[in-house]
Amino acid sequence: AAAQAEYLELAGSLSKARTKAATVFSAAVTEAMHGLGMPGGVFHVSLAPVPLEAAKSWGLDNIEFLISANPGQAPQALAKVASGGELSRMALSIQVIASDGSAIPTMVFDEVDSGVGGGVAEMVGRRLQELGANRQVLCVTHLPQVASLADQHFRINKVTDGKSTRTRVHVLGKEERIEELARMLGGVDITRKTLDHAAEMLAGARKKRA
Repeated sequence: AAAQAEYLELAGSLSKARTKAATVFSAAVTEAMHGLGMPGGVFHVSLAPVPLEAAKSWGLDNIEFLISANPGQAPQALAKVASGGELSRMALSIQVIASDGSAIPTMVFDEVDSGVGGGVAEMVGRRLQELGANRQVLCVTHLPQVASLADQHFRINKVTDGKSTRTRVHVLGKEERIEELARMLGGVDITRKTLDHAAEMLAGARKKRA
């Protein structure tokens, strides 16, 4: 009985702290969504109490992330209603806001820009660039809009002789970087126009950093 009373007191304090933090966190992630091509979107942390018989070591709260990607729609479970591109941007938004209160020195994003393109891809790249101002950010991407905004560019490829496979990582110089961005833009056949476009993207990214 004494242990249960102590548990309930601690769980109650944790629930109050979570309720307060959820309000701040929801507003911050919602604002981040708007900067990643989801204007009018809403993020909400739902806290629902569970009965004592369902008590866990982490308390008496059932926590769920809800999202409304479009104005006028009621927030629903993130895992059920978000598209692939929306999930990618939500993951970035949540990690960006959560990282502000941590001392994590390195963040790794594996194709966080999956399912997006065009202007939204550039927004994702800019947000990653902002993160990189205060910590090391590594991002695996196939989008030139994102790659052009990085401080450094590495090309990763696999080499095989039919018997074994190796992975190579190569740091790209300025001209190599333009060629790689052109390949990402144009595919197999790289034209002069594609190279010029790649050089323009890289020059524009440098101006944004400045």
